[in-house]
Amino acid sequence: MKLTWRRANPNLGRMQMKQLTTLLLFLIGVMGGGILIGILTAPGDWYAALQKPFFNPPNWIFGPVWTLLYLAIAYVGWRLWLQPEQAILRGLWSLQMGLNFLWSPAFFAAQMPVLALLIILLLLGAISLFVRRAWQSDRLLAVLFVPYVAWVGFATALNAAIVFLN
Repeated sequence: MKLTWRRANPNLGRMQMKQLTTLLLFLIGVMGGGILIGILTAPGDWYAALQKPFFNPPNWIFGPVWTLLYLAIAYVGWRLWLQPEQAILRGLWSLQMGLNFLWSPAFFAAQMPVLALLIILLLLGAISLFVRRAWQSDRLLAVLFVPYVAWVGFATALNAAIVFLN
């Protein structure tokens, strides 16, 4: 039996490194953006004084939930980046990201729960449409956004209840 050595494809290593770098950039952009917005728009006395519904979760739950969701959002964005033929999904991903990052400044910084409710309704619609469209072409992307739809649906109900109670 003769052993032969094949030379590794140097382009494969560069492609893998480029993909990992791009994934890292998506993680930094999504996670970093979420952390920065969270720090800049941290709930303060105004939020503490609001009447909240009985189903309002404890404040400590938001950090871990958003961390997991942002990891999924970053991964989905990265996979879409590798699929240039997915222009519609890329557009929906970008739209939901913009709306996501807009909600906290509207709710906490501007202290405008009605405007925030409008933003979160648009966000919920964009994420839901993303899942519906992704289901046809890349089910993994759709499945990864299902918890995101559920959480934003819950957050929408919470936002609406705060508007109603206050």
